[in-house]
Amino acid sequence: MDSNNVRKDFPVLKRKVNGKTLVYLDSAATSQKPESVLQALDHYYRNTNSNVHRGIHTLSEEATAAYEESRKKVASFIGVSNPNGVVFTKSATEAINLVAQAWGRKHIEAGDEILLTEIEHHSNLVPWQLLAQEKGAKLKFIPVDPDGKLDLEKLPSLLTRRTRIVAVTMMSNVLGTIPPLHEIIHAAHAHGIPVLVDGAQGVPHMPINVTELNCDFLVFSAHKMCGPTGVGILYTKPVILEKMDPFLGGGDMIREVWLDHSSWNDVPWKFEAGTPNIAGVIGFGAAVDYLQRQGMGEIRQHEIRMANAAIQALGTIEGITLYGPKAPEERGAVISFNLEGIHPHDLGQLLNEEGIAVRAGHHCSQPLMRKYGIPGTIRASFYLYNVPEEIDLLVHALNNAKEILKGVSHR
Repeated sequence: MDSNNVRKDFPVLKRKVNGKTLVYLDSAATSQKPESVLQALDHYYRNTNSNVHRGIHTLSEEATAAYEESRKKVASFIGVSNPNGVVFTKSATEAINLVAQAWGRKHIEAGDEILLTEIEHHSNLVPWQLLAQEKGAKLKFIPVDPDGKLDLEKLPSLLTRRTRIVAVTMMSNVLGTIPPLHEIIHAAHAHGIPVLVDGAQGVPHMPINVTELNCDFLVFSAHKMCGPTGVGILYTKPVILEKMDPFLGGGDMIREVWLDHSSWNDVPWKFEAGTPNIAGVIGFGAAVDYLQRQGMGEIRQHEIRMANAAIQALGTIEGITLYGPKAPEERGAVISFNLEGIHPHDLGQLLNEEGIAVRAGHHCSQPLMRKYGIPGTIRASFYLYNVPEEIDLLVHALNNAKEILKGVSHR
């Protein structure tokens, strides 16, 4: 994969910010979109705009076919043969809430335990907090060590006869940590405990085969993997979906409705109430095609090289603190850091003056920030369209920022 050629597919990377060529290092928040995805969105609205599953006219049939074709593409992308386990939601956050409510309310009772980790995004924490508060259940956590790795020596003692589900990230959005999912899933399944994997940061960046991984639930987002915003994915086996109650009620998730009761549609449509983000789902199908053309294995190797180069280059800056595993194969290309004496928000603004887009703040991981005793970090996150020269520009801009703030402090 030639990232310089890949960059040509992303129109936004040609723009200037503050007179400088954009250096986009915020893909962990949302990725940029290639021309093929933009064209798919435009084609739908110009030629096929219609609601799905409800019409017998040509436009509706074409829209339905394109929408359902995207479901098949997503299933193939994650390594499953039956697309009926793929549910489209509006976000990975909604997908986790769906599991917590539609599955959790039936299976979790007072005194039961939900096992998470200390590196989870708020989206894989707050829904379980709400469920635990409602049911009188208890949250437990696999701790993170100072190097940003999960302390799995604690796992056997954390899995008990009251543990009802384990929910774990595929990749930390702050530390870049890639947990050993196979080990965690194997240990949980040995006790008959299902596992939810939050793949929002992992699925866009590395190959995945859900059949081999053998997790029970997988969630991820289209917008972090070159697709449109407003589309999330929940995957689980259709037999599990069939036993879950609906999460939202309304059109398209019903089979028949009376004044006092209703019956439900087949899965996965049972969980897709109302008019979905049709254009977004169709655009996501184009994004899946694009990523598969590049090769997920190639993308992963490119990001390992970028992470290694970034860690080495940033490590040369005096006063910098890097967070997360140092070995590139143990992490994704998400690099969080702080510069001594400089608040992340101030540093982020100075980098923006140089046309460099990074994320500054707590990254929806406030408990993790408290554990490290910091208010937040600067996060530079890389993707298939980033190139080594952008690391050099980042380092140069960071050194300039230090000099600027040093001059301000001396006034």
